[in-house]
Amino acid sequence: MTDPNVLADRRARLAAALSENDIDAAALVPGPSFYYLTGIHLHLMERPTVLFVGADGRLHAVIPSLEGARWQAGMPNADTEYWQDSEGPDAAFSRIAARMNARRLGVEGQRMRVFECDLLRSHFGADAVGDAQDTIAGIRLLKDAREVECQKRAIAISETALRTTIEQARAGMSEREIQQRLQIAMLESGAEGFAFEPIVLTGAMSADPHGEPSGERRLRDGDPLLIDFGALYGGYSADLTRTFFCGHASDEHRSIYETVKKANAEGRAQARPGISAHDLDMATTGVLRASPHAELIVHKTGHGLGLDVHEAPQIMEGNGQALLPGMVFTVEPGLYRSGDIGVRIEDDVLVTEDGSVSLSSFERELTIIGG
Repeated sequence: MTDPNVLADRRARLAAALSENDIDAAALVPGPSFYYLTGIHLHLMERPTVLFVGADGRLHAVIPSLEGARWQAGMPNADTEYWQDSEGPDAAFSRIAARMNARRLGVEGQRMRVFECDLLRSHFGADAVGDAQDTIAGIRLLKDAREVECQKRAIAISETALRTTIEQARAGMSEREIQQRLQIAMLESGAEGFAFEPIVLTGAMSADPHGEPSGERRLRDGDPLLIDFGALYGGYSADLTRTFFCGHASDEHRSIYETVKKANAEGRAQARPGISAHDLDMATTGVLRASPHAELIVHKTGHGLGLDVHEAPQIMEGNGQALLPGMVFTVEPGLYRSGDIGVRIEDDVLVTEDGSVSLSSFERELTIIGG
C-alpha cells in the first residue's frame, strides 16, 4: 500500500503543475494516474468515475455507489458525490460542478473517453475541457525508490521466466505454445499479471514489430524467435525483448543481429542526465543508419516505462526533453526485413545522478536455442 504522505505529495505536485499552466483542476478517470494519486484501483467501466484534483489542492470526485465503501475507506477527505444506477450520474456531476466553479479542466487526452468528456462539458461548460496529457503525465516522470524497486522486481521476474521458457523452446512448438509457457513461468516466478499480452513471433513474422502469436505458425530450424513481454509487480511494468535463433543463424541474420546489439549498447551507454531524448535516439539509431541495414529501421528508440507500459518520456527524434535522474525508459532498437526477419533487443534503463543503469541484464549475445 502506498504511503499516504507519498500520495499527498504527488497530489500537491500535480496541483502546482496545474496552477503553473492556468488549469483550475485535473479530471481523471480510473487508470495509472488515478491510482498514482489515490492508491486505489478502480475499473474503467460503463459507469462514469471521475477524480478532480484542483489547483488549490482540493479533491472532489464523482463515484458510483457500488464503489462507495472502497472509495470512502481510501479517500475519506475527498468531497465526493455518489450516484446510483437507477438515477444516473448527471445530478452528481451537476452538484460537484456547482461547488468547484472551475473554468478550465485538464484531462488525459490519451485516456479519457468521449462520454466522460461530454458529461464534463455538459456540467462545467462547453469550452471547459482541454487536453492536459503532458501536465498530468509529467508528475510521473521521475520514479521514487519504491517505484524503482517494484520495476526491478518486475524485471527480475520477467528474466527468470524467459530463461525457463527458452530452455524449453524447441523446433515444432507453436508461437502460442511458447507464449503460454512464458505466461505460466511469469506467474510461477511471482508476477501479479502481465504488462501486455506477450508477443512471440517466429520466422518471417518476427518482422512485424507488434504481430500477434499464432497457434498455427511453428518454430523451424534457422528461424528467428522474437519475444517481447513483461511482468507486472506492484502495479509497475517490465518491458523486455530478446531475439533468438532456432538451431542456427545465417551470416546475414547474424549481421543484422550484431548491428542491433551494437545500437542497444550505444543507447545504454549514452543515457545520462542532461542528454535530450532526441539526441539519445540519434545516437542509438545512428548505429543502425551507419550499417548496411539502414533501410530496415521502422521505429524510434524507446518510451517511458512505469505504471503504463508506454508513457513519457518518448525516446524519439524531435523530443527535446532533457533526461533527468529517476526517469525509466526502454532502449529497444530494431531492424525488420519484411518476409524474412525482425530483430529487436530491448532493455529497461534508469537515469541516475551521474549516468544510467540498465535494470535488465538478460544475455544479449546471439543465442541459439533448441533445434
